[in-house]
Amino acid sequence: MKLSIRKLLLPAVAACALLASVSFAEAEMVFHRGNGAEPETINPHKSTGVTEANIEADLFEGLTSYAANGELIPGVAESWEISDDGKTYTFKLRQNAKWSNGDPVTAADFVFGLQDAVNPNTAADYAPILDVIVNAQAIREDTEKDLSKLGVVALDDHTLQITLNGPTPYFLGLLRHPIAYPVHKATVETFGDDWTKPGNMVSNGAYMLTEWTPQASLTYVKNPHYWDAANVKVDKVVMYPTEDLAEELKSYKAGELHATYDVPSEQIKDLEANYADEFKNTLYLGTYYYVINLTKEPLGAQSDLRKALSLAINREILTEKITQGGEAPAYSWVPPMTGYSQAYVSFKDMPQDDRVALAKELLAKHGYGPDNPLNIELLYNTSENHKKIAVAAQSMWKAIGVNATLRNEEWKVYLETRDKKNFEVARAAWIADYDDPINFLDMFLSNAGERNDAGYNNKDYDELIAKTATETDPAARMKLFTEAEQLFLNDDPMIPIYHYTSQHMVSTKVSGWEANILDFHLARYISIAE
Repeated sequence: MKLSIRKLLLPAVAACALLASVSFAEAEMVFHRGNGAEPETINPHKSTGVTEANIEADLFEGLTSYAANGELIPGVAESWEISDDGKTYTFKLRQNAKWSNGDPVTAADFVFGLQDAVNPNTAADYAPILDVIVNAQAIREDTEKDLSKLGVVALDDHTLQITLNGPTPYFLGLLRHPIAYPVHKATVETFGDDWTKPGNMVSNGAYMLTEWTPQASLTYVKNPHYWDAANVKVDKVVMYPTEDLAEELKSYKAGELHATYDVPSEQIKDLEANYADEFKNTLYLGTYYYVINLTKEPLGAQSDLRKALSLAINREILTEKITQGGEAPAYSWVPPMTGYSQAYVSFKDMPQDDRVALAKELLAKHGYGPDNPLNIELLYNTSENHKKIAVAAQSMWKAIGVNATLRNEEWKVYLETRDKKNFEVARAAWIADYDDPINFLDMFLSNAGERNDAGYNNKDYDELIAKTATETDPAARMKLFTEAEQLFLNDDPMIPIYHYTSQHMVSTKVSGWEANILDFHLARYISIAE
C-alpha cells in the first residue's frame, strides 16, 4: 500500500483555524484523528494510499477484518471452509450484516464488488493482487469479456464461493484489502463516480460518511445497521488532513487531536523522554525507498548508474541522524517477515567508504564525474521528513559526481506524476497489506500495471513469482521468493533506504489503540474518556 506512508499536512493557518473550533465537550463520543494526506479518493477499488485505507477500513468491511491488535478475524464472513486442494473457499456470511441504508449485505454484493475491482473499466491499481482468483487476470487484461466468468459465485444470499488458480496461503489476509471490499451496486449504478460523496455513499462498515470538506476534514458517524453496532463506542470520527507534522503535533499538544498520523523526526527524542505514555513507536511492515524510472535514459539502460546511486546512500546516517525513530537501514526490498529469508543488495557488508569509491568507479566507467556530473531529478511528496531525506541524499550523491534537482508535489499530483512515469527517481514506500512476501514482490511483475512504478520487466523474475503460486511446500515457496528478490535487487530498479517503524502520539484518554505491525487502528475498537 502506498504511503503518503504517511506524511503530508495542511497549511498551518488553515489547520489552526480548523482545529481551534474543535471541542471535546460533545455529549457524543468523538474521535479526532490526524490522517496525513488529503485522500485521493475513498472508492476502495481506486484508492492506493494508507490515508485512504485508514478511512475505508472504518466505512467498509471485507469478508475478513482486523482485530485491534492487527490479527486476522472474521468480518462479514462469520466462517469459511477451504477445500482439500486449497483452491476453493466457501464463506458463510452473517445473517445480520447490513448496509448503512438497512439493505442486507449478501453474497451477490461481494460478487459485484470483486467483478468491479477487476473490471478493466475500473482501472484499479490494485486489481492485479486478485489475479489469484480464476479468470481475474484475463478479465483485468480484457481478454475475457464476461465478468460472470470470474471465479466468484453466490451459492445463495449468505453463501459465497471463491475459486482460486492454486493454493494461496495469504488469501484470507488479502480479503482485508480495500480492493476486496464490497460496494453497493444500486448506489454505484445510480451515482457513477459520485457514489463516494456524502449523501450518496452507502457502506457496510462500522461507520457511514456524513461530511467531507477537502483540505479541512472528513467526518463519519456510527452506522446503526452495522452487525456489531452494540459494541462500537465512538459515535463520530473526524479525520483531518495533516500535512505539516509540526502543526499536527502542536494541535495534539493543544488537546485538539486524540491521535496523530506521525510525528516530526526531530521531536522523537523529546517525545520519548517527556511523553512516554503517549508516544507510540512500533515496528511496521514496510519499506521506504527511491524508485528509479527504467523507461527513461540514462538510468533505465545503465544498471551501473543505478547501483552507484544506491551505493552512495548512507542508510545508517539517514536513520540515526534524520529519521531517528528506530527504523532499520534497508538492504533488502522485503522487510523482515515470519518464515522468510530476505535477499540483500551485493554491498550490504561493505564499509561505506568502499561503497562510495565503487560508486565513483561505476560513474567514471560511463564518463561521469566531478567535471561531467550525472544530472537527475528526485521527486518526493510534500513532507518535512521526506524533504530532509531528499536533501541528505542530494548531498551524498553530490559527493560522487551526481547533481540532483529536488522536486516536491502534493500527494494527488505526486501520485499522478508517478503513475504517468513522469519522473527519473522518486520517493516511494510500500506497507504490507498482509504478512507474506508476495505483497511486496508481485508489484514489480511486468503485468502489474501502475503499481510497478519502476517499469521493471524481467521474464525470469516473472517466472519465479509465477512458480510460487503453484508451490505447495511452504519452505520451497519461500525459497522461490528469496531467489526472485535477489534477482530483483541485482537489477537495481530501486534503492531501499529503511524498513519502517510507525510513530504516533495517542492521548491517554484513548483506549483500544493497540500496537500492530500493519498499523491499522479501526475506530470501532476505540473509546474516549473525557
